[in-house]
Amino acid sequence: YNYHKYSTNEILNILEQECKFFEHVLETVKPDFFFSKLPSLHHHELFYQMCKNSGVHVQIINFSMLGQKCIITQEHEKFDLIEDLERVECKERNFDELQKYFKKSDLLGNLTNTLSKPGKTKKEILKSAIEYSLNSDSINAKTHYTYYGRTKSKVIFYYIFDNIRTRIREYFLNKNLKKDISLPENFVVLPLHTEVERSLLIGAPFYINQIEAIKNIAKSIPINYKLVVKEHPFQGDRGWRSARDYKEIMNIPNVILVHPTFSNEKLYKNCSLLVTIAGTAGFEVTFYGKPVITFVDLNYSILPSVTTLKNLHELPALIRESLEKKVDPSDLDRFLSLLERNSSKFNYTDFSAKFDAEFFYGGRLVDAEISEAKMKSFLEKNSSRLNDLANEHISKMNWFKDGSFKSDMKT
Repeated sequence: YNYHKYSTNEILNILEQECKFFEHVLETVKPDFFFSKLPSLHHHELFYQMCKNSGVHVQIINFSMLGQKCIITQEHEKFDLIEDLERVECKERNFDELQKYFKKSDLLGNLTNTLSKPGKTKKEILKSAIEYSLNSDSINAKTHYTYYGRTKSKVIFYYIFDNIRTRIREYFLNKNLKKDISLPENFVVLPLHTEVERSLLIGAPFYINQIEAIKNIAKSIPINYKLVVKEHPFQGDRGWRSARDYKEIMNIPNVILVHPTFSNEKLYKNCSLLVTIAGTAGFEVTFYGKPVITFVDLNYSILPSVTTLKNLHELPALIRESLEKKVDPSDLDRFLSLLERNSSKFNYTDFSAKFDAEFFYGGRLVDAEISEAKMKSFLEKNSSRLNDLANEHISKMNWFKDGSFKSDMKT
C-alpha cells in the first residue's frame, strides 16, 4: 500500500491466480490436516477457508486469553470443545479470586513484554538497518506482489518519514489526552482496536470505521451517561492515528478520549458497561462484574452477561438492557474452566518473541536470510517446548480421526 496502489483489475487478477494455485495444491497434495498460525493476511485467510471448504481438518494456533498459553482450534473465536456452561464444573471462586487469577495470567502485559517491546532498542534497530543496507536488493520485488514498487531508497525514506510522523502524533497525544482524570459518575467504556488489524478487517469487516462506531454508541447511551474511549496502547506500533482523527473523536458530544496508558483497571472498576467491536477487553471487564456488548460473536459471547449486537438500530435498547444486567461470578468461573480445557500450556507469545529475536532482529527485519545451521541450532535449543506443541497437535489429530470432535461439538 505504501509503495504501489493496486487497481481493481490487478487485485482481482492476483486473487484469481491465488485461488487457482491453492486449488492446484489441494487437489495435488490432498492434505488431511492444515497446521497454521491464525491467518492475518488475505492470501493466508483465503487458503485457510479453502481448506475448510475442502474437508481438510485445520488446526489454528493463536494466543490464549490466559496470557502465557495458546489455543489450537478449527476456527478463531470458537472453541473445539464446547459444553453448556451450566454443565461445566464451578470452582466457586468469587470476584476477588477471579481477579487475582486474571492478573496472574496478564495477557496484555505478556503480549507487550514479548511482542511489542522487542526490536525497539537502538542496538536492534541499528543492526537491522545495517543488515538491510548492506544486503543486495531482494528479488522479491520481481516475484512477490507484496513487494511490488519497493526499493531500498523508498523503504528508508518511508521509515524515516513514519518515525517522524509517529513522534509528532505521540506528542499530540501526550499534550492533549489525560493519563489520569476524575471519571464521570456514569459512563460506558469503548476500547479502540489497533489498526491495521485482523480483528477488524477479517473478524468484523462491517465495523472497520471506529469513529462511526463511537458516534453510534455516543448517540445510543442514556442522557446521563458519558462514553469514555481509550486508545489501544499497541496503536503506537502502527504509528498512532492522525491528529485529525483524535480531534474528531474529542469533538463528538458526550465522548471523553483518554490516553492509551490510562489504567484499564480504573476503567473496569468504575464503568457501568463496556462495548467492544471484537476485543478481549470484553472478557477482561467481566472479572470486575461488568456487562458487555460486542459487535460480533466471540468465544466469551456464551457468558450470560455478554450480548452481541445484531442490528445497529437495536443499539440504544440493547445498551439500556445491558446496563441492568448483573455478572454472576459462577458463570465466569465455569467459562474459565472451559477456556482452560481448550488451551495448551505452550507459551506462544514467548516462543514468537524468541523466534523474532533469533532470526529477525526482534521483528525489525523480516527479509532476513536464515542459514540451515542457525535454524538447526534454534530447533535444538527449543526442542522440548516444540515437542510439547507437536504432542498437542497429535492429540488434536487423534481427536479428529476417532470422530470425537463431532460429539464434542454437538454437546
